[in-house]
Amino acid sequence: MALPAAFLDELRARTPLSALIGRRVRLARSGRNWKGNCPFHQEHTPSFYVYDDHFHCFGCGAHGDAVGFVMQTQGLDFREAVDLLAREAGLDVPRPNAEAAAAERRRHDLGSVLTAAATAFQRRLLLPEGARALSYLRGRGLSEETIRRFGLGYAPGRGALTAELGREGIEPSLLVEAGLLRQDDGGGRPFELFFERVMFPIRDRRGAVISFGGRTLGDGQPKYLNGPETALFSKRRTLYGLDLARAAARAGAPVIVAEGYMDVIALHQGGFAGAVAPLGTALTAEQMEELWRLAPEPVLCFDADAAGRAASIRAADAALPMLAPERTLRIAILPEGQDPDALIREQGSAAFQRVLDAASPLADALYGLLRAAAPLASPEQRAAFRARLEAAAARIDDRGLAREYRQALLDRFFAENRRPQGLVAGGRPRAAGGWTQSPAGRPGPLGPKPARPGASRATPTPEEAASERLRLLAAILLHHPSLVGGIEEQWQQIDLPPGLAPLREAVLAWAESRGHEGLALDSAGLIAHLHDIGLGAVSKRVLASSPFPLPVFALPDAVSAEAEAGWWHIFGLLHHDRLDAEIEAAQRDFAEQPDERTQRRLLALAEARERLRQGETDDAGA
Repeated sequence: MALPAAFLDELRARTPLSALIGRRVRLARSGRNWKGNCPFHQEHTPSFYVYDDHFHCFGCGAHGDAVGFVMQTQGLDFREAVDLLAREAGLDVPRPNAEAAAAERRRHDLGSVLTAAATAFQRRLLLPEGARALSYLRGRGLSEETIRRFGLGYAPGRGALTAELGREGIEPSLLVEAGLLRQDDGGGRPFELFFERVMFPIRDRRGAVISFGGRTLGDGQPKYLNGPETALFSKRRTLYGLDLARAAARAGAPVIVAEGYMDVIALHQGGFAGAVAPLGTALTAEQMEELWRLAPEPVLCFDADAAGRAASIRAADAALPMLAPERTLRIAILPEGQDPDALIREQGSAAFQRVLDAASPLADALYGLLRAAAPLASPEQRAAFRARLEAAAARIDDRGLAREYRQALLDRFFAENRRPQGLVAGGRPRAAGGWTQSPAGRPGPLGPKPARPGASRATPTPEEAASERLRLLAAILLHHPSLVGGIEEQWQQIDLPPGLAPLREAVLAWAESRGHEGLALDSAGLIAHLHDIGLGAVSKRVLASSPFPLPVFALPDAVSAEAEAGWWHIFGLLHHDRLDAEIEAAQRDFAEQPDERTQRRLLALAEARERLRQGETDDAGA
């Protein structure tokens, strides 16, 4: 018995070809696809290309799909290769028996029924009875070529399709199985599901008709109706327009996810041939996997209304567990009150291209979508919103990517909710020792006020203690800039006076720039950079040994772990209530990724908390 086509389609769909071939061939990205040296002949210049569903060598002509690759590389026959891939994909291979053979023949029969129905609908669209439907399609701006390409048609009054297909020998029972007739609850005669509607054939990835959608021409409800689940058709696995979008995606077209039939058709006609749509449901995991086979970064473009925004949030939330560095989403925001179909008809393809060009990366779009529904007027609301952002990042299974998302989302949160530098609640100037302004409003000195002659420095005033702690945080990082990546978020949350705030921004910008370039974060390079941009005097006062000497952990010869523990100790003196939360976060990070960096951070935090519990202060007596 031949294996069912549906099973083989499912097997290929569950076997990412680039991952399968990547076990034997070193592959590199080539646009949306992959390339490498052909495993079937000797070559020095890569001519072997891997696409979403097949491979091809332009040197020797080798060609095939996942099953073919396993057969050719492992010397297996077809059934052996299928068995191997099925085990890896967690699928049971259908075994030959009379029942399975009958089911496969039935599926083939259903495909023939749907093809005959599609032909009947298309023919009737061009008859006088279909004039109203044809006028509707033309009124939506569709060309004759577009109508033919999508196979659009017209379902006449009830009974007409059954009679027409009956003359071809198609029994009503087959029409019921194909989703064209529906059996009423009373067990009476089945009735036609689609009548007096514009018809949209729904095709699988190979272009075979597997179901239909229909739009009423009157005031009837529902306006759009999809066929039921059948042996051929599963809504959660199907994307409208996929068969046409596959070829366009291979040619480099962006993959766009719209909401409905007419949006997809209008986008294709407008030159955006990578457009697809789910079928009246939220994007499912299976549909997103199909999208990522077409492109690593599909664009969601739902309508600019409340329902569209809700659909975007649901899609983003569903995608989070499946994100990976090589597959993500972008989200395009349409003008208020517009959908892709209306925008292209009213303003042309260039208007939609601008929307597409402005599509946001998923992290930015996710923040914006969640922020739009989150009031932030009170501390409680802000805390709830931050928790929601962290929960969203935690849904990503790739732990490295999850940490990046958490950082990106919280960076946006802190940037939006940070109080103006140099102010405390209520807008009063901070009292931070020598880092504030003088009473007359003139810039004060960039360090603690000099001691009066003969005055003792053993017991600093509260104002001097606050200033000294802020200085120590900066001094540790100037001498040990490799710590910046682990404390950036916390340092940004501290209100600094005008003298120190520019220094912090300069240090963070320098560290980010060096990190992107793969360069070391060295103290000498940082101090030289600060001098070059006019902050040399500030850094010199931060590192000065008077009026209070720097503690051991802030000196340049302190070991990194000692410096990090000292930084958290000072941070705890400033924000004692937040140290426990930082330790809990570090414990979670270490449980997920027990590497040296997370372990060092956890130990530094624990040591800082222990010092505080013992009542120990910083070396300056602050």
